[in-house]
Amino acid sequence: MGSAPRPNMSHSSTSPEAIVAIATPPGRGGIGVIRLSGGDLTFVMNALLGRLIEPRYSYYGPFLAEDDSVLDRGLAFFYLGPNSFTGENVLELQAHGSPVVLDLLLRRVLSLNVRLARPGEFTERAFLNGKIDLAQAEAIADLIDASTEQAAKSAQRALEGAFSREVNRLVEGLIELRLFVEASIDFTDEDIDFLEEARISEQLELLRQDLALIQSSARQGTLLREGMKIVIVGRPNAGKSSLLNSMAKKDIAIVSDIPGTTRDTVREHIHIEGMPIHIIDTAGLRDTQDPIELEGIRRAHSEIDSCDRVLLIIDALQADPIEEEDLLKTLPSNIAVTRVYNKIDITGHPPELKTNEGETSIYLSAKSGDGLDLLFSHLKACMGYKGDSEDTFIARRRHLDAIRRALRAIESAQLNLSQSRLELLAEELTEAQNAMSEITGGFTSDDLLGRIFSSFCIGK
Repeated sequence: MGSAPRPNMSHSSTSPEAIVAIATPPGRGGIGVIRLSGGDLTFVMNALLGRLIEPRYSYYGPFLAEDDSVLDRGLAFFYLGPNSFTGENVLELQAHGSPVVLDLLLRRVLSLNVRLARPGEFTERAFLNGKIDLAQAEAIADLIDASTEQAAKSAQRALEGAFSREVNRLVEGLIELRLFVEASIDFTDEDIDFLEEARISEQLELLRQDLALIQSSARQGTLLREGMKIVIVGRPNAGKSSLLNSMAKKDIAIVSDIPGTTRDTVREHIHIEGMPIHIIDTAGLRDTQDPIELEGIRRAHSEIDSCDRVLLIIDALQADPIEEEDLLKTLPSNIAVTRVYNKIDITGHPPELKTNEGETSIYLSAKSGDGLDLLFSHLKACMGYKGDSEDTFIARRRHLDAIRRALRAIESAQLNLSQSRLELLAEELTEAQNAMSEITGGFTSDDLLGRIFSSFCIGK
């Protein structure tokens, strides 16, 4: 079999070992992709393809077994590092999407001194080789996992570097101000000049405002990625399951006049104008000796402990303020609660949202859907959701934590400046800089990197 001219590997970026994984989801399909990265890969090409292929040219031909029999026919693409996704030599094979065929090809590659990739290892190598930063790496996983159009758009913006550019701009501002403050410390025998103090104060306030803005955008991105967890609770027959079915617009939970019908948690995932909502219907809260029902109530309280908001469903026909307060006492004090008065289709009460001393009550009918729009608007307002925006990017809890720590450091720096404690001011600026650098990976631990990339799928 003829061979192409040997690719010039003198400028390639290689890893000590080559890795391989199936890059397409499990199951049957028209095409299945196997991806390799690292090492020379010439031995793999010669053994598997019977030839070397030029970088960035597609090759169609057989994929060969050890005895030169044909395992499959498909396309092969070779990318010479550092001009590849990982920054290393990369070989991609497009075969027929049969799980059996892909398994045969994977085993063939593994026999050629190539090891199976860990979850997220391709993206990890791209990060370690400077092709992307940590926020962009996470955006790849978020784009794959996006469940709404808005989430996909926001993840793409983060992948293109919008989030990273904002973070890097703030880091540069922090570095510039820190260097200025540290230079001022050299003149400790003299009082700091009034104009210099005013300049530092102004820069600190601008940095604080910028951090607050990026925090707001990150919160929106976190909502798009993680959504809001809502637990529906109440007495038996208050209409909890009916509300779940109405919010989901389909029959998920069994609705019955028999008390205690719902004994386990019932979950559904919906979207409100792009914001993911995780709704959990629970067993009715009441005194009972039924061991199965008791277990359902225990599970209800377990879900409540980790939710963002509780919807306390109240039968408007039998509303009892004392009973409502008794129910509220069984709920954690740190969990937000919205009272939902159901069955207005029977009572004749109009759909309404009331707010009194920070507590919200909504009157609706789970059966007819009247007032459901008020509930949806209320939930969006509770989470501060503003819908799709050009300045929103997918963010994670660790990003919010880093921004929060940076904001706290800036506020401490402002206090230290007011008391002319320049050394402490410089330390707080360093803390803020390190916190923000964690987002893009400029300052981070190997342990954090391990946790992040281990959450990726294999082959990415």
